[in-house]
Amino acid sequence: MSSSSTPLSTPEGLGSVSGAPNLPAEFTDTFTSRYIDIHELRLHAVIGGEGPPLLLVHGWPETWYAWRLLMPRLAQDFEVIAIDQRGMGLSDKPQSGYDTGALANDLVALMDALDHQRFAVVGHDTGFAISYALAADHPDRIDRVALLELPGSPGTAPSPPLFLPGPLNDRLWHLGFNRIDKLNEQLVTGREDLFFGWEFDAAAKKLPDDVTDYYVRLLSNPDSLRGSFGWYRALETTIAQNEQRKNRPLAMPVLAIGGAASFGENAGNATKLVADDVQSLVIPDTGHFLAEESPDELLAALAEFLAPYRGGDNSE
Repeated sequence: MSSSSTPLSTPEGLGSVSGAPNLPAEFTDTFTSRYIDIHELRLHAVIGGEGPPLLLVHGWPETWYAWRLLMPRLAQDFEVIAIDQRGMGLSDKPQSGYDTGALANDLVALMDALDHQRFAVVGHDTGFAISYALAADHPDRIDRVALLELPGSPGTAPSPPLFLPGPLNDRLWHLGFNRIDKLNEQLVTGREDLFFGWEFDAAAKKLPDDVTDYYVRLLSNPDSLRGSFGWYRALETTIAQNEQRKNRPLAMPVLAIGGAASFGENAGNATKLVADDVQSLVIPDTGHFLAEESPDELLAALAEFLAPYRGGDNSE
């Protein structure tokens, strides 16, 4: 594989735009899948629209597809770049490099390859932690950042206790399980629908069966399953990095959003510990998967937050 930061051929089939089910009308008229080579790694991104660049970073166990309901409207004002993280979707799945510092560096290299010096970012779940690292480690590159549905990046806020109330344990038990070496893969293989189906039950508004089935299909192979656990297995390194990052509060505007039926105000409260200019919002009647459960409400919040960036001087 080349490491010349040049685009590769257009991806097709499962995981790409052409292989994604139930996309919004005319989605494929605006968006295309692209492979981008960066420092010996191939990343997949779905790109479309005109305007200043807006990077969307999905969470676990999803892909770029998590943003599909927002992307057409965002593309009216921005060049939207929805990526598959290292280890997920159609992006490469190496054995290492899953700490948030390395994952943030992936995204900087990708935006370099696309000739974007400065950009805005929206990150959900694991993408929250990656986007926080991106803003903390590369503040000169980030105009503003929206952080969705995590009670702080690990190491920046107090960790939950080992023994939790039952409903909360049901939602967070995977944090330890996903870190296990190999045994989790052995237990989940052949039972991906049960394991990931349980995780998608965190939605207060049930995701359609064909959506969860699509995610499960993407994860039902050894490399994808291993890659999906990579972020969790690197948590020790990420936490050590965050011990340093939290001493450098973010100075750019930050929007923190939680779902009322999930992390709620904890997303904003934790973000205020590591950033100086924070707006926070809780979306009512919504669980963990904000972009798929309440796309209109999330879109309205992002449009307001991104308006100064959209209307400002973002020449590169």
